[in-house]
Amino acid sequence: MTDAKMVLMANQIAAFFATQPGGDQAAGVAAHLKDFWEPRMLTQLKAYLGKGGEGLNDLVIEAGKTL
Repeated sequence: MTDAKMVLMANQIAAFFATQPGGDQAAGVAAHLKDFWEPRMLTQLKAYLGKGGEGLNDLVIEAGKTL
C-alpha cells in the first residue's frame, strides 16, 4: 500500500476515536490498529512513524508509541 493510502486510513481511524468520550482516544486507535491491521501494515506504519510521520493525526502518532 502507498504511504498516502496508509496515512489516509490511519487518520480516518483517529478521526473516529477523536469523537469518542473519555481521555484516552490514542489507546483506542492503538487497539484498533492491533486488532484489524495486518502485520505488514503495522510494519509500514512503524517505519513511517520512524521517518517523522508526516501528515499523521496526533492520535496516530501517540498510538504508534505503543505498537
